[in-house]
Amino acid sequence: MNIARGSGVHILMMRLIYLGVALVAAGSVACAGPELAGNRGIAIGHTGGGGSDVLVFRVQPSNVTAGNVMTPAVQVQVQDTLGNPDTSFTASVTVAIGTNPVGGTLGGTKSVAPVNGIALFGDLSVNKAGTGYTLTATAPGATGATSAAFDVISATGSAPAR
Repeated sequence: MNIARGSGVHILMMRLIYLGVALVAAGSVACAGPELAGNRGIAIGHTGGGGSDVLVFRVQPSNVTAGNVMTPAVQVQVQDTLGNPDTSFTASVTVAIGTNPVGGTLGGTKSVAPVNGIALFGDLSVNKAGTGYTLTATAPGATGATSAAFDVISATGSAPAR
């Protein structure tokens, strides 16, 4: 980037290097012209990994009939602190019931390895009707997440317990 100022030109150079799960950013400002002789530098840093990843419910759990599989399938995305998918994350993501209004049990595959940063839970179900369930997602090295609330409707068609 060149920025003209007076009779001199100021050049801003920024170099970004991505190494595994660490993002390092550094910049330097080279100043030219009689009033700005010499070099000045700045450093901007972000270090990923070690808990800097966050889990986000990409597809939230939806209302479901007790015992039935949730559709669409719940998806949890692993993101870096800038909100980008972390496609290199390999630790399994585990979901569990967070808010459990009536003591329901979560069925299905509860621990999944992400593919391209997304953990797909295609067979989750809850066995008891209730209002205001939530799911939690956890994984080693990442900040966990809590889903939006959802309801489980009685298989007999009656209103969920409160």
